[in-house]
Amino acid sequence: QVQLAESGGGLVQPGGSLRLSCAASGIIASFNVMAWYRQAPGKQRELVAAVVDNGTTNYADSAKGRFTISRDNGKNTVALQMNSLKPEDTAVYFCKLTQRGRIYWGQGTQVTVSS
Repeated sequence: QVQLAESGGGLVQPGGSLRLSCAASGIIASFNVMAWYRQAPGKQRELVAAVVDNGTTNYADSAKGRFTISRDNGKNTVALQMNSLKPEDTAVYFCKLTQRGRIYWGQGTQVTVSS
């Protein structure tokens, strides 16, 4: 059984920074993709950033230049460093793991950007 646990959400002012972390437990394959998605009220869940086990990354246009995704394969963790946050970044952020044709989601962590 694979489980994902996110942490690091909270309330931050516009222009501020937050760092989200996600720890995967259970049977974690060597080849996988870890990603961060977000879902704002009334909107569909969308990709923020993804990182493959070899370190290759992919970012949504809205995240480029402001967010950085990183992973520690030894610890099965993925982090999302978010800088220059905007009110439109407000959403529930979910960690996602894809391996061996299966998808796993964390429960999400709320990020609110407001003055």
